[in-house]
Amino acid sequence: MSDEHNAPNGARSFETLAIHAGNTADPLTGAVVPPIYQVSTYKQDGVGGLRGGYEYSRSANPTRTALEENLAALEGGTRGLAFASGLAAEDCLLRTLLAPGDHVVIPNDAYGGTFRLFAKVVSRWGVEFSVADTSDPAAVRAAMTGRTKVIWVETPSNPLLGITDIAALADLARTAGAKLVVDNTFASPYLQQPLALGADIVVHSTTKYMGGHSDVVGGALITNDAALGEELAYHQNAMGAVAGPFDAWLVLRGIKTLAVRMDRHSENATRIAEMLTRHPRVTQVLYPGLPEHPGHEVAAKQMRAFGGMISFRVEGGEQAAVDVCNRAKLFTLGESLGGVESLIEHPGRMTHASAAGSPLEVPSDLVRLSVGIENADDLLADLRQALGE
Repeated sequence: MSDEHNAPNGARSFETLAIHAGNTADPLTGAVVPPIYQVSTYKQDGVGGLRGGYEYSRSANPTRTALEENLAALEGGTRGLAFASGLAAEDCLLRTLLAPGDHVVIPNDAYGGTFRLFAKVVSRWGVEFSVADTSDPAAVRAAMTGRTKVIWVETPSNPLLGITDIAALADLARTAGAKLVVDNTFASPYLQQPLALGADIVVHSTTKYMGGHSDVVGGALITNDAALGEELAYHQNAMGAVAGPFDAWLVLRGIKTLAVRMDRHSENATRIAEMLTRHPRVTQVLYPGLPEHPGHEVAAKQMRAFGGMISFRVEGGEQAAVDVCNRAKLFTLGESLGGVESLIEHPGRMTHASAAGSPLEVPSDLVRLSVGIENADDLLADLRQALGE
């Protein structure tokens, strides 16, 4: 990658980096889009004579390299790593940073799969965790022990759209000798830059806004710590849950339009959130763009805009929430988020079922929206009819 494409985030606009970082023209043909190197192994020029450092595609693949360079540039990091899924990225990170006997502070609102990884997988390995409201640095400090090695944050969080002050927790983690990990999936690097705010590692499910078209599953880790980047790369290769070349190509393609999509997601979500606050059947709207949201000021400080995710609670309890999901027509009933199409789901029965009975259990009357980039008036009309107007 050329030096100009590898410049720090502040040296080139995000939109330019999204299109050009990692995307150098193919030296053989001049193709402006990186080829899909659908290959497992590479001819060596003599024993140990690797062409461009490639020997086996688990260790490195040119298409994946292009994506990883792009990810690093967008997050202002020095090392990006692409994985087969967001959970594969999380698993690699935890096994790199932690050993039996270590302790992690996790948020009281987080993706159900992340909670399952801690509660059902990592805990069997002898790693302990405590749950804290990460929007309150004092609560996080109280949950820490002398063995705390990681503070894990989602901001905005999934599905309650909580906001954490990244810079404040970065200071807390640094003082305690712990690493601050920020899952930036809901915001994307276009809306939020955790590394610039002091985080040590950024996590993404690239399945979501980065890919943006509901046609790929992937994950990523980005850091600006060169030594940590090498450790993560070692474990990525040793564990092997890497992004395949076609998946890497799809994410790289999606990223090119990330900025314009996130602008539209945010605009549509703002209009929908404002409508929901006025609806008589809605008892609470959770969207950081609303001035009454408890994290609004922090979100306005550390985010470019407020994103496309909204959750809301309805009168009538769980069945009423389920009925709203089932009546939606333009909003597709489905899990995941971040695609160009709008999705609706019931977190308690769907994405967060694994958190039932835990401190991360979500309200049964909660509905979560992933607001797409369709016409906002059409989306508003669909929600009104789903709510029974």
